[in-house]
Amino acid sequence: MIIIAAVIGIFVYIPFFTLQEIKLTGAAYLTRDDIIKIGNIYMGEPLFQLETDEVTKRLQQDLRIEEVKVKRKLPFTLEVEVKERKPLATIACDYGYLDLDYNGKVIDSYKELKEMPIPMITGAVAKDLYIGDDVTDELVKKILFFLQHLNETSLNKLSEVAVIDADYIVAYTNTAQAVQIRIGKLERLEEKARLTEDFLQDLELNPHKVEYVDFNYTAPFIKLAQ
Repeated sequence: MIIIAAVIGIFVYIPFFTLQEIKLTGAAYLTRDDIIKIGNIYMGEPLFQLETDEVTKRLQQDLRIEEVKVKRKLPFTLEVEVKERKPLATIACDYGYLDLDYNGKVIDSYKELKEMPIPMITGAVAKDLYIGDDVTDELVKKILFFLQHLNETSLNKLSEVAVIDADYIVAYTNTAQAVQIRIGKLERLEEKARLTEDFLQDLELNPHKVEYVDFNYTAPFIKLAQ
């Protein structure tokens, strides 16, 4: 019994088996520092004293995380595999900015704008919303519906979706050739999303500079730059 206790004590307390590295996989938006903060993890603590079940529970409480697996890997690593609840768009609020998922749920908030490969919704402000709340503005919900129907490559090529007025919505690309995409009224959104994908794909191959494309008409109208 004494020998067994001594061996266990060596594995638990020996400095060699302390947490020195966190290996994060599956994350596109969450960082290693986010995982440390959310999971209440302390670098340098004995690896065998770290309760992976408790860390998992704390991480699962964060709305940005849909699924997570946490396990130890000797001699000094904690492996964290996450499946994120992906943000679809950012919108300004009364105290900073919010990230919204496809359902309009607020999954993150921050005071200063971050660099993220998702578009910013401008011309609309979310008021009195916090993490876990749902957007009720029908205009914003329709924009999210449109963005939801874009593939990830196309979504990441949009820098902004601007609400000029309720019947005039415009998107802007962040591509080398910055182009205005006139979505117009928020109707035929699945069709306009498909047209947007096709346009963005063709834009890379187009030798001519494009000023804007207008999807208000049955057939898209493309205006070439002078």
